[in-house]
Amino acid sequence: MTPPALSHGHRWAAALWRWRMLAVPIALAAALTASAGGSTVITIHRGDTLSAIAARYHTTVARLVALNHLPGNGDLIYVGQALRIPGHGGQSHGHGGYRTVIRHHTVVPGDTLYGIAARYHVKPMTIVRRNHLPSSLVVVLGERLAIPHKVRVHHTGTGPVGSTATAAARHDRVVLAHHHEPSQQRVIALIRSISARWRLDPRLALAVSWQESGFNMREVSPVDAIGAMQVMRYTGQFIANDVVHRPLDLFKARDNITAGVALLSVLTHEARSTRQAVAGYYQGLQSVRDHGMYASTKTYVADVMALRSRY
Repeated sequence: MTPPALSHGHRWAAALWRWRMLAVPIALAAALTASAGGSTVITIHRGDTLSAIAARYHTTVARLVALNHLPGNGDLIYVGQALRIPGHGGQSHGHGGYRTVIRHHTVVPGDTLYGIAARYHVKPMTIVRRNHLPSSLVVVLGERLAIPHKVRVHHTGTGPVGSTATAAARHDRVVLAHHHEPSQQRVIALIRSISARWRLDPRLALAVSWQESGFNMREVSPVDAIGAMQVMRYTGQFIANDVVHRPLDLFKARDNITAGVALLSVLTHEARSTRQAVAGYYQGLQSVRDHGMYASTKTYVADVMALRSRY
């Protein structure tokens, strides 16, 4: 069966154009310029996009658009523009700092130290030191690793409050905890059936889902990527609006998997190879084209391709 988006040429072209706008990567870290009123002001650099900045500063595109009164969806940001970031610094919050939160990860088939570090957005050596790993940097199947994660804390009259994104991730974990979620076997079955509908190799979708979440619909990353396919909210909204043309609820397994599979379908049509498509899922396709694969991306791609061969 032909995927819905492929049956409408003009909509497909528009979808690819908007996807490229969202996928443009971070080229340089934006410089901190000032702090006031509970927000940090950064300067836009060449290669920055609102979606990448939102991920970097643990917020959402919608909040950046609203806070900065940006036109449209915020696609028209420009080099040198000052941009306010919510919930970072500011004298109005009093004294601030960071605290370390420990998350735990059980090593599963396909995991590597660098892949785990990339997933949790920490340095590999941070995991090594915390868990006293051997010099070979080998992680053992079934081993439970402690993953230190720094969270910015602002002290107010009512006590410490975590950053916006951390709060969003905590909120979404609570939401998913109260959802009736399918078993791993059911998630696998859904991935296979939805991949067939999109004419995507189901082995590829299965490998990505296992690498991202272990087929776990309750998985929420520190940057609030949701569910079995680890889809960010703004990515899900784009897929809903411009690719599948219907609302998607990322908290529901079928919709979450549809979003991830549809994105993989777009990537495989746009990329030069399957490896580049996988890299695009992790890093952003335009980023891969402009800068090549980052070291963590190469590890991610190798892990996914190895997993694919097992399915």
